[in-house]
Amino acid sequence: MVENDNDRRALAACEEKITDEVLDLIGEVCDDDAVRDERDLDLFEAGLLDSLAAIELLVGIEERFGVDIAPTAVERSEMNTPNKIIDQIAVRL
Repeated sequence: MVENDNDRRALAACEEKITDEVLDLIGEVCDDDAVRDERDLDLFEAGLLDSLAAIELLVGIEERFGVDIAPTAVERSEMNTPNKIIDQIAVRL
């Protein structure tokens, strides 16, 4: 049982680290740290992300995480909030 608890803690720490790194990247691309506090904020509707910045974000995701998300592979509605972006990366890791 101890190994399972240790494994769960290690996994949670890894997920938290990835989440922090993704939020850092989104904050850099959007030039706004509000994304950390408002993870369900629609970045496009808030004017924090446009099509050019979205491509910049996808390039950053590939560079930092080795995760390739083609612009045509996901709908805008699948990557319009920080939580959805984190989820899209997590399912590809």
